[in-house]
Amino acid sequence: MNNYVGILLLLASSTACAQAPKKITKSDSEWKEQLSEMDYYVLRKKGTERAFSGDLWDNKKEGTYHCKACDLPLFASDTKFKSGTGWPSFYTTIKKENVAEEVDESYSIRTEVLCARCDGHLGHVFNDGPKPTGLRYCVNSASLKFKEEN
Repeated sequence: MNNYVGILLLLASSTACAQAPKKITKSDSEWKEQLSEMDYYVLRKKGTERAFSGDLWDNKKEGTYHCKACDLPLFASDTKFKSGTGWPSFYTTIKKENVAEEVDESYSIRTEVLCARCDGHLGHVFNDGPKPTGLRYCVNSASLKFKEEN
């Protein structure tokens, strides 16, 4: 019986580790104080920067892309690819639990991607990406901060 209880506890803790990160909530004024005008517009108001205008769309350095609002790791540089769209594009996330998805009907029916910790708008995911996933996470540079590997 003790082994059975131990296995259940181990399974429960493994499941808890795979859950979304603990939420961060801040007031609108706190976000405005923390973020630049463009970052706030994109992350908190679901805006979009102009194509080819962000500082990360053509970044070729090795490292990790984090949420600019809460620093949650989102994408690895080895999953970034040149999509030709003018925004950083990735074919997968670092951890599925770190990125949330919602239906976006603002222009057409698309899938919006958000930071799972702070609900910051990242961009959208499409089914026209490369193998192995066939996904294209099209993300605003204003939503990301890049941490280079040393």
